[in-house]
Amino acid sequence: MSHNTGIVHLVGAGPGAPDLVTLRAARLLAQADIVFYDALVHPETLALAEKAQKIPVGKRCGKHSTQQRFINKRLIDAARKHAVVVRLKGGDPMLFGRAQEEIDALHAAGIKCEVVPGITAALAASADLKISLTRRGVSRNVTFVTPRVGEGEHASDWISSACNADSAVMYMAAGQAADIARKLIGNKLPADMPVLIVENASLPNMAMTATTLGALQSMNERTTHGGPALLMIGRVFQRVADAQIAVIDRDVVREVLAASLCA
Repeated sequence: MSHNTGIVHLVGAGPGAPDLVTLRAARLLAQADIVFYDALVHPETLALAEKAQKIPVGKRCGKHSTQQRFINKRLIDAARKHAVVVRLKGGDPMLFGRAQEEIDALHAAGIKCEVVPGITAALAASADLKISLTRRGVSRNVTFVTPRVGEGEHASDWISSACNADSAVMYMAAGQAADIARKLIGNKLPADMPVLIVENASLPNMAMTATTLGALQSMNERTTHGGPALLMIGRVFQRVADAQIAVIDRDVVREVLAASLCA
C-alpha cells in the first residue's frame, strides 16, 4: 500500500435514528474527506460529515441502484486521493450489507480498511417493542435471514433456518410476505405462529402490524410509510399477536405493549 493511500472505513449507520450511531462512527464522519452513503441513512447522520464530499450509492428494491462493482471501484479510487474515506451503511455493515465484497476488493487493491459496527434493525425493533428476541423457556435461539437472492446466485436454505429457530427475523422480506408465509406453513410451521411486521424501526414513524402466518398468506403489502420493514416470527411475540392489532404507529404500540405487560 502506498504511503499516500488512505483508509476506507465501513461504518454502520444503525437502523435509522441518528442518535443511535456509535461514538466511533460520529468521530470518523467528522474526520471524513469523502462519504459514500446508503439510501436509508438518516439526513442528520449524514450531516455529521460536515467537511466531507457526500456521494449516494444506495440500493433500494425496485429502484435504480449503483452496481456493486462500481461502488468497489469508487472506494478504491477515493482511497488513493483521500486520507479518510467512509462507506456509510445502514444497520451493521457485516449483516446483509455486502461488506465482504467491498473488503475483498479493497484488500485486492492494497487498500487498508476498517469496520465500525452499527445497531442492526432487528435489535432496534426488539428495543422499540420491548420484546426480547430470546426468552427463557420460549426462545433459546434466534436467526436472521433474508429470502432475497442476488442475480446469478443460488437460493439459500432460509426456509429451514427460519423453521428451526425459536425466533426468526427476516430482512428484505416484506414485499414477499404472503409467499413466505405459505412456504413456512408448507414446511410445518403452524398457521397460528405470531408474526410482526415492523417498519422504520427506531424512527418516530415506526409502525407495526401484528398477525399470524395463516393470516399473512392473504395479506398484501403492509408497510405504510415506504420505509424498510422486518418480518419477526416466533412465540415471543404471542402477547402482541393476541391483541389482534392492525397497522399502528409508535404511540399506539407503546400503549398496547404497556397494557399487555401489565396483564
